[in-house]
Amino acid sequence: MLTGVLNLATYGISSGGAFGNLLYQLETLGFFSYVLPFLMIFAIVFAILEKVQFLGTNKMVNVILSLAVSLMALQFQFVSYFFAEIFPRMGVLLSVILVSMILLGLFFDFKKKGTKLVVGGLTFVGFVVILLQSFSEAFPWSADIFSGPAWWWIQNNAGTIFTFVLLFGVLIGIPMAGRNKPPKPKKFALTDFVTED
Repeated sequence: MLTGVLNLATYGISSGGAFGNLLYQLETLGFFSYVLPFLMIFAIVFAILEKVQFLGTNKMVNVILSLAVSLMALQFQFVSYFFAEIFPRMGVLLSVILVSMILLGLFFDFKKKGTKLVVGGLTFVGFVVILLQSFSEAFPWSADIFSGPAWWWIQNNAGTIFTFVLLFGVLIGIPMAGRNKPPKPKKFALTDFVTED
């Protein structure tokens, strides 16, 4: 399936004018398979090392470690295949979220916590679906994980599991929503302490 999608993508890119030709040339040079995943992994690892600072504050050590991790991650094609599967799907999910927020904005107020929870829940479900599909497409051997008896039981009882999770969320959410906020401390002014005789 991946080769068919790539053929369609390269056909669309190669017939897209000067910019399409530029993207096609970058794709044939391995820019999307190697350079972009390398830069992404390097930036994420470097940012984590800079924030955590468990090796001290020496930037060169963090750069060398980030460089080593990002190069070793590209040693095999796992990262390139996975990125090629997950990022187009993520673009589709973001488009669906945008359209749903536009349509929901007609009827619901996004400043309310309930609306944010609903959109967040739908986004999380979409993310899990995209993650599972990306794993099964990029790594065909991972499909064996999702074909065992436990997975079949989950698929057959998905409605019951969803009902219990929803009920559990409501039982937790009602007390949390009804909790009284502590009163704000009263602000005193200098004139409150002055008494007139």
